[in-house]
Amino acid sequence: MNKGEMSVIVKTIAGFLFPIAMIFSFYVIMHGHLTPGGGFQGGAVGASAIALLIVAFGIRYVEKKSDEEKISLFESIGGIIFVLVSLIGIFLSATFLTNFLVGEEIFGKIPSWGEAPLNSGGILPILNIAVGMKVIGGLSSVLIIIALAVKEVEE
Repeated sequence: MNKGEMSVIVKTIAGFLFPIAMIFSFYVIMHGHLTPGGGFQGGAVGASAIALLIVAFGIRYVEKKSDEEKISLFESIGGIIFVLVSLIGIFLSATFLTNFLVGEEIFGKIPSWGEAPLNSGGILPILNIAVGMKVIGGLSSVLIIIALAVKEVEE
């Protein structure tokens, strides 16, 4: 094992845990309007999965596997989705962020009490996805920049 490099065991476990963490991130984002969690929390879990790869494989590996432009595009798409959904509310009911999908046939009705189906949030799941995309993109970028700066100082 080279100095500063993780063992094969750590790399294997990290490779196994990364997709599980990303799936859990998506779960937290999608269920944010029903359970504790949401876009920010799920996005933080997703960025933590990126941090796991940085720690296990090193920043050079993550830098090779990821593309700065794709991460930026991913984050930008999240912002665009949020703004578009917000502005649609203005055009449909003259109020910013109006939950215009609530009560529609495909999105169901919000129950007054008890459990609700996943499709009962109207625009909330869409906003959670947008926020999750922004947080995953933003925090991942910060982690990569910090890791690159540390690597540059070490060299």
